[in-house]
Amino acid sequence: MIEKEFLVPSLEQLEESLPDWKKKPKLSALKEDLTAASSSHSTQKAKIQEWLDNLNIEGAAKVNTPKGSSRVVPKLIRKHAEWRYAALTEPFLSTVDLFNVKPVTWEDREAAQQNQLLLNYQFQHAVNKQQFIDEYIRTAVDEGTVIMRTGWAFEEKDVEEIVPLAEFIPDPSFEPVLQEAMFMRDNSPSQYLTEVPDEVKTALQMYEDEGVIYRPNIIGEESRTVRKTVKNHPTVEICDYRNVLIDPTCNGDLKKAQFVIYSFETSMTELRKDSRYKNLDYINLNNNNVLSQGDHAVTGGSNSFEFQDEARKKLIVYEYWGYWDFDDSGIAKPIVVSWVGDVVIRMEESPFSDGELPFVSVQYLPVRRSVYGEPDGALLDDNQRIVGAITRGMIDIMGKSANAQTGFSKGFLDATNMRKFMNGLDYEFNQGQDPRLSVFMHKFEEIPNSAMNMLNLQTMEAESLTGVKSYGQGIASSSLGDVAAGIRGALDAASKRELGILRRLSKGVTEVARKFISMNAQFMSDEEVIRVTNEKFIQVRRDDLAGNFDLELSISTAEEDNNKAQELAFMMQTVGNNMGVDLMKMMLADIARLRKMPDLAHKIETYEPAPDPYQEQLAQIEILKLQLELEKLRAETNKINTDAHLNMAKAGETQANADLRTLDFVEQEKGVKQERDLEKQGEQARAQTQMKLIDHQLKMAQDRQKALDAYKLAQIKQRQATKSS
Repeated sequence: MIEKEFLVPSLEQLEESLPDWKKKPKLSALKEDLTAASSSHSTQKAKIQEWLDNLNIEGAAKVNTPKGSSRVVPKLIRKHAEWRYAALTEPFLSTVDLFNVKPVTWEDREAAQQNQLLLNYQFQHAVNKQQFIDEYIRTAVDEGTVIMRTGWAFEEKDVEEIVPLAEFIPDPSFEPVLQEAMFMRDNSPSQYLTEVPDEVKTALQMYEDEGVIYRPNIIGEESRTVRKTVKNHPTVEICDYRNVLIDPTCNGDLKKAQFVIYSFETSMTELRKDSRYKNLDYINLNNNNVLSQGDHAVTGGSNSFEFQDEARKKLIVYEYWGYWDFDDSGIAKPIVVSWVGDVVIRMEESPFSDGELPFVSVQYLPVRRSVYGEPDGALLDDNQRIVGAITRGMIDIMGKSANAQTGFSKGFLDATNMRKFMNGLDYEFNQGQDPRLSVFMHKFEEIPNSAMNMLNLQTMEAESLTGVKSYGQGIASSSLGDVAAGIRGALDAASKRELGILRRLSKGVTEVARKFISMNAQFMSDEEVIRVTNEKFIQVRRDDLAGNFDLELSISTAEEDNNKAQELAFMMQTVGNNMGVDLMKMMLADIARLRKMPDLAHKIETYEPAPDPYQEQLAQIEILKLQLELEKLRAETNKINTDAHLNMAKAGETQANADLRTLDFVEQEKGVKQERDLEKQGEQARAQTQMKLIDHQLKMAQDRQKALDAYKLAQIKQRQATKSS
């Protein structure tokens, strides 16, 4: 096979593809952080490997005993782990909705509901909740520490589509179709996007913009390249502890870590698909494959297999997530740098807006000032060794005995009777020989009670260390007294121990969900329609997904939902018949939803009882009666108001007459009335005189006019006579 030559990049060529930062981190400085963290990382790897060996009875957990002796090693740690798996997995998987997002204030209620729908949808479909939770719990129980890496998956592809060409003609009869499309858009956005033709959507948009109803008329088709989004969702993966190096100076708080280095396996095909990676032509595949990188552990496979072609050949990429003062501002900001060998293929500011590293660490049993925890195996190591030694001793006692072998004293039987005895026939034994003394049957030796007591003691010690209740006798109350209080104390101690572990595991999933919320607000498109149920569609806007509001995230468990349902039922019993129908429907719907009956909850919320004709008629009669009574009261009120106005008018008229009489008396006493009469008579005389004068003048004017008219007529007649003569 001829090896392909690779290009040796110059410093200038590598610098051209990297961002123009004032203070770029040198690859040598990043590798120094890798080397500095390797010491503590190797120590922790050795511890975890020892715990895994004890769990699976591999490596140093195997025993070397002389030939002929038992080599059995009881799997005490594995037994406790198997009991843990189901107990810790069930609270996460017992319900469809993994998260309950609770708003702290009423203003966040709608945003909290949308985040809850989106998170549960993403964990159910994008993350594969079943597989993730199983691996999450088993990793925590087996290794004591779970390190999760969050990210965002985005992929697009070009698709050729046949798009109809349409012309739009004004047509008022097309309004019902637009109304139906508008109703579907408001009530079922997903169905609107998939079932309503594009030309109808355009006509609806034109109707809303212009107010004119257009009917689309298809006049042809054209082929168009459309870029569609294939993937656009958050991701989370559980990392191999051997391939994650954490800043050893963080004092047990991963959020205070200045860097996290993660190595993973990939290929040139995967790197070329991702536009974030540069300088891929300068990678030496022969020196950076899986076999040549000794500090990277191959996850879930054999490191002896290797592809030979360049496209599929596996190589190791180191990804540095940390803080660096790249703009020389004096404040370190989050960055990400990836390299293969000595070639930097990615260098950019962290794409995540929360300003934190995309890693979450969860401890099974916390260790002070350490990001790593301990599993139950760290507590049961000595117990498993002691149980193993006792078990092997008991097996050797039984295994080395000549069980079921029969011995005869010499001279007890002759050859003929020996054959009869061996064939199960009646036989004769020699005189002077007692068969009870001459025949000896070997059997297993009795196991000493001290061994059984020691075995039981170690089993009880292991259960008390882990708090795991076995399927047999389990955790007893003998140490606390065989009374109800002692039994309750023992069971409470076990349940509290398990609850404490579950709280830490729940906190880890909650941290992942918070990072999902932050990434959803940053990377999701402006409007993404999420199908929640077969009938209900929720339209989620990016603005409502911002993580700048207060939220409480809690893991939904069957026990918690059952307690809430019982509390609501108790509240309904307390209120009794005084509860209104609307409030009762709300509480019943919540109870049904907590009981995992969403269909019943929807029916309760939308239920409207059929009206009773008799009750309806009775209600109408009652309403009519009230209306008549109201009209009667209104009529009586109007009559009272009218009488009051009439009395007021009469009182005013009486007062006016009295005032008039008083004024007339005063005027008569003072002679004012007589003077007014004289003035009135004088004015009338002057008016009559003036009228007569005007009549006289008018008569004189009429006489003059008549005389003038007669003169004019005479003159006309005279001229006519002159002309005729």
